[in-house]
Amino acid sequence: MKYALLLSALTAAVPLTQPADAHAFLDHAVPAVGSTVAAAPAQIDMFFTQDLEPAFTGASLADANGQPIATGAAAVDPQNKAELVLKVPRLAPGHYKVSWHVVSVDTHRTEGSFGFDIQR
Repeated sequence: MKYALLLSALTAAVPLTQPADAHAFLDHAVPAVGSTVAAAPAQIDMFFTQDLEPAFTGASLADANGQPIATGAAAVDPQNKAELVLKVPRLAPGHYKVSWHVVSVDTHRTEGSFGFDIQR
């Protein structure tokens, strides 16, 4: 009887903890966060922990001096709604900063940034 009561209490508590994790956070990116790559990427792929709302999601790119770099519009991949793709022009060797903001399907907004380097 005590075992059944304990199991019942634990099962009831599990759903209460899940909504706290309901925001979309950056899981990983290509190029990887903080990495140094040998060749310039044609695009930056960002993978999030939740599906994204395309109309409220975006990203930008800046050089080492903080100057914005013209890119294509960031777009949610139609095959993977948790992936944000940013097409970039041919990039020279150096340091770059990606800034992103997303709204997940649960309507919560998150934002962040990360850097990567292209070898000289």
